[in-house]
Amino acid sequence: MPFVHDLKDFPIVRFDAASIYEGYGDRWCDEMDELLARNQPFVLIYLAIGDESDADRFKRGAWLKRNKDAMALNLLALIHVEPNEEKRQKLQTMLPKLVVAFGTPQAARASVSEAEALARQLLAGDALCEATPAA
Repeated sequence: MPFVHDLKDFPIVRFDAASIYEGYGDRWCDEMDELLARNQPFVLIYLAIGDESDADRFKRGAWLKRNKDAMALNLLALIHVEPNEEKRQKLQTMLPKLVVAFGTPQAARASVSEAEALARQLLAGDALCEATPAA
């Protein structure tokens, strides 16, 4: 099974819509388990999620809810890359709900380079003030 997360720049981890395939949900969950088992802070960059099956989306969502507390220990933020300004604005209005559901600070950026710059800031100790879990 092909990997769905790009770990070459860990602790910056990328999840690219180009890497998804029908049935990838189990692999995604296994890789996320492995990331959490490292017990090291990391940032996850989502590169524009495309079409995915309901089954895969459900698996990801269930895993995220089930592992909410574990993610809070090491996942500093989930950064969505959305180049389309209209879609990005819509996403940003949804981020607070995603934070409540999954407990992970989230942000949206227009480009990979902007997302990576934010990831480096977070890894250096800066706080994400955009969409963060309620205290």
